[in-house]
Amino acid sequence: MPAAVVILAAGSGSRVGAATNKVLLPLGDRPVLAWSVRDALGLEDVRRVLVVVRPGEREAVAAALAPHLGDAEIGVVEGGATRHGSEWNALRALAAEVEDGGIDVIAIHDGARPLAGPDLFRATIAAARSRGGAIPVVALRGLLALDGRALPELDGVQTPQAFRARELVAAYARAEADGFDGTDTATCWARYTDLPVVAVPSTSHNLKVTFPEDLAVADRLR
Repeated sequence: MPAAVVILAAGSGSRVGAATNKVLLPLGDRPVLAWSVRDALGLEDVRRVLVVVRPGEREAVAAALAPHLGDAEIGVVEGGATRHGSEWNALRALAAEVEDGGIDVIAIHDGARPLAGPDLFRATIAAARSRGGAIPVVALRGLLALDGRALPELDGVQTPQAFRARELVAAYARAEADGFDGTDTATCWARYTDLPVVAVPSTSHNLKVTFPEDLAVADRLR
């Protein structure tokens, strides 16, 4: 069955030092956002790709992406006041297709992570289809406490995070009724479903563009 990919692009450029949305900054021959959009469009079993934008940026995002879409089409949805609200807006836009059985898995990805790559999308979608939910993780080594003590190795959580579609939409509907606002998709999933979330191995190449130096690193890794 086909999946859907939601790409969140409703952030800002404040910490990266840009006057514009950071996902519209250039990375190589295309905007940061276009890397993830192109990867998602190239996946064999993806039926819908939705990009979530800040209110007032719909035209700017569409214009930035247009030269990189070819004959493909994407949907554009305005985001909410929080990440959770932006995700819920996208899920509502997909709800009818989910209910009809046209979409079985939804992956949600940060548009500021341009180097996730198609293989990681495929792995998380496949794991969600078989187990319920899936998140990419990468080992965080060399962490120190404020007093200099070495900390145990931890795992960092990335995106794309993928989940069975019916249960994900139902979880966000329950969260809205409760007034719950999660920090990421997996938080809401864990709170409102009994299905597991499995870890999919990732790497540090799947970095998030947050500070100016991140763009330079991404440019070297691409």
